[in-house]
Amino acid sequence: MTIDREDLLNSIIESLDRIHHISLDDIPNIDLYMDQVTTFMESRLRSTTRNPVGDKILTKTMINNYAKNNLLPPPVRKKYSKEHILLLIFIYYYKGILSIGDIQTLLGPLTQKYFHTPSQELNLGTIYEEVFSLEKEEIADLQKDIEKKFAISRETFKDAPETDQEILQLFSFISMLSYDVYVKKLLIEKMIDSFKTATAKEND
Repeated sequence: MTIDREDLLNSIIESLDRIHHISLDDIPNIDLYMDQVTTFMESRLRSTTRNPVGDKILTKTMINNYAKNNLLPPPVRKKYSKEHILLLIFIYYYKGILSIGDIQTLLGPLTQKYFHTPSQELNLGTIYEEVFSLEKEEIADLQKDIEKKFAISRETFKDAPETDQEILQLFSFISMLSYDVYVKKLLIEKMIDSFKTATAKEND
């Protein structure tokens, strides 16, 4: 098996460069019907999917399930507001690593306190902007970390048969990335448990 490792690394770095969040200004200020919401999300987040041709960003069934699980407030006269779309974007990013229950724990208090409060200085829009303003710095740090792990992986299995080295080094690279995700997921889950305890005390 022959792998162009430099091409692989460049491809990964380029894919990170294509990751951009939806700007708050790009989200319509008018309420949308469900079909319009799914079309908007598809057009803005298509580049983030593994398989741009077949993967679905958001479907009517997903939206209905989010509402049933109290992740999303019900629409008003079958229309969804800008705040609904902000929550759907958060859900989209979280659902790849968190359970529905954890997402509900995380978003529930924010929805309860800040949903449909556009006149307040702090609302879902300002929270969204603050969180995603960290994106560029995070991407830059992530690129450096990936390059470091890639370099380390190329130093593994030096004594393996030459025909096996490439696949074993690729396995090392994937394993390091996977362990990083695993540890961060554990950390996130612990923090959500603390978040749940803290918000429960506030409501007592």
